[in-house]
Amino acid sequence: MSNNRTNKQYDISYNLGQVAMGMEPADLVITNGTLVNVYTGELIANTDVAIKDGRIAYVGQASHTIGASTQVIDAAGRYISPGLLDGHMHVESTMLSVTEFSKAALAKGTTAIFMDPHEIANVFGTEGVRLMHEEGRGLPLKVYTTFPSCVPSTTDLEDAGAELQVTDIAEGMTWDGVAGLGEVMNFPGVVHGEPKMTGEIKATMQAGKAVTGHFPSDDEQQLQAYIAAGVTSCHETVTREQGLTKLRLGMHLMIREGSAWHDVKEVIKVVTEDQVRTDNIMLVTDDVYPETLVEKGHLNHVIRRAIEEGVDPVTAIQMGTINTARYFKLDGDIGGIAPGKCADLLLIDDLHQMEPSTVITNGELIYNEGKLLAEFPNYVYPEKIRQSIHLARPLTASDFLLPSQTQNTSTKVRLIQAIENSARTAKATATLHVIEGIIQPDPEQDIVQLACIERHHGTGQISLAFAQGFHLKRGAVASTVAHDSHNLLVMGTNAADMAIAANELAKLGGGMIAVCDGQILASVPMVIAGLMSDQPLETVTREVKQLAAAWKQLGCPLNAPFMTFSLIALPVIPDIRISNRGLVDVTEFKLIPVEISED
Repeated sequence: MSNNRTNKQYDISYNLGQVAMGMEPADLVITNGTLVNVYTGELIANTDVAIKDGRIAYVGQASHTIGASTQVIDAAGRYISPGLLDGHMHVESTMLSVTEFSKAALAKGTTAIFMDPHEIANVFGTEGVRLMHEEGRGLPLKVYTTFPSCVPSTTDLEDAGAELQVTDIAEGMTWDGVAGLGEVMNFPGVVHGEPKMTGEIKATMQAGKAVTGHFPSDDEQQLQAYIAAGVTSCHETVTREQGLTKLRLGMHLMIREGSAWHDVKEVIKVVTEDQVRTDNIMLVTDDVYPETLVEKGHLNHVIRRAIEEGVDPVTAIQMGTINTARYFKLDGDIGGIAPGKCADLLLIDDLHQMEPSTVITNGELIYNEGKLLAEFPNYVYPEKIRQSIHLARPLTASDFLLPSQTQNTSTKVRLIQAIENSARTAKATATLHVIEGIIQPDPEQDIVQLACIERHHGTGQISLAFAQGFHLKRGAVASTVAHDSHNLLVMGTNAADMAIAANELAKLGGGMIAVCDGQILASVPMVIAGLMSDQPLETVTREVKQLAAAWKQLGCPLNAPFMTFSLIALPVIPDIRISNRGLVDVTEFKLIPVEISED
């Protein structure tokens, strides 16, 4: 098995021509399939595809390209589709290494991704991005990187592990395989001309690469300023109206369907009801959990969802192949089946099901009839990346006790109210008991203690607050996946379990954990930057299922509770969050006290 390296078209064009003319035999010929032609939108029956040196040499009746040494695959009764391209996703959200993720994605028909590794960038900066990028370069999956743009998400309200400057982005644009700028979340910074955001966009445009966006607002003046600044796509569209507005302004619309955010049902109406042209529409996953990968799939699931909502299957495939390739200016290599293109192909029995029976990348059989056939290199991260939890000292129960500023037996506090299946939070207040000077959580009112501990530099900084909406009745949970700075986040009904959860998670090297009455119920160790496991998909899926069961055992009924929990620390999405510096009012971008003084 070769390393599945991509040959440049100009290096092998003579060989391709020789095969097309019947002068040389092809390496591989797929025969008798129905071609999904994404260039014309047609299904073309009884088509062969001849492949040489990892690229396509001939499409049509290709018997003249078959020699004694040619491998032949009969695709009778099957469709020949281009490999699927995910135009926006975060590998870290899968909890898997790039290598382990690639195995799962390839088996589902994804042959290229455009990853935004901004989670690892918040922990290890350019070094972390480079390591994930390098890991991706050695795989049968084509891994392109969009260089993270907003690291940290805010400098005034929290402390991340690293910071990226305009010079880092400019340098990143020179790396082979960097396809653009990662989602520009700081849209107010873009609109108001902040030098850092303006500089990053300029560096990307000067490199001739795509500036990918993140614009969740309905403010059309800001939207037009954002587009005018150079941002050309957005995956944060949740209504048909938003989608239509963005398309009419020339923006590329990325319609998302992940584990927590399900936007296809509503946003795809721009196609099924408004019947707009689909050239500027892409389908993407954004964030997908291991269980979703196993049970529903990857980009093939998003395409299937679009088809279920009434989109023609060929149109849906175009939105997950050629449209994405054209957006990133890579359609000379990927996204379609034509002479000269990379031989990244799927054989599919039923376009409505979108389950590939065979996956080929660079002309090599990677997956066939339920089995991965490729060899995947073993990529080991440096010890520094695997030792990323730096606490000043072991934590004790007393670290999680919040003293009251009053002498009263009760006090009024501000709460972070979690909202199921939403990235937003709501401000709330409650009256809590004070015992021996300490403000008490109150599970009866669904109020639990919250803590955010700085874990990058060993400063010993701890902030305490209260949360509502998780319905924990007992125990504690902790996570080093805490967007976007990824400090150590702990939540619980009692200080003793919170201390155990924090200390045990630090010993594991990061990840997620659930504890009750001093016992560990479940854990998902994530030793790569405290964000990703180094274990196989099957192991991580099992651990995550056990963790989900443990959350339920503690009383939490929410869907995807770890996603909601990890976002409690993101101080750029309204209304209220916790950071290692304290409680953050996101609407006013300032730190606020937990206790509400009565005077």
